[in-house]
Amino acid sequence: MRLDKYLKVSRLIKRRTIAKEVAEKGRIEINNKIAKPSTEVNIDDIIKLSFGNKVVTLKVLSLQESIRKEEAVNMYEIISEERF
Repeated sequence: MRLDKYLKVSRLIKRRTIAKEVAEKGRIEINNKIAKPSTEVNIDDIIKLSFGNKVVTLKVLSLQESIRKEEAVNMYEIISEERF
């Protein structure tokens, strides 16, 4: 699954276009490598998101094309969250 779509489906970022913009600015890493919006996301990948005044590191637990809002949190596990 594409990175921008994963971020939208998992509801980490509200809109796919915003996820795309954040990735294009180099603010998302997958397994310690800068990721583009089209980068493939796999189960067990570590994603590091830097947006606003926080940095969130998470582990991908599942990939689903669509999911209910209440179940979206089951798609990832937050490893750390820092605020600046």
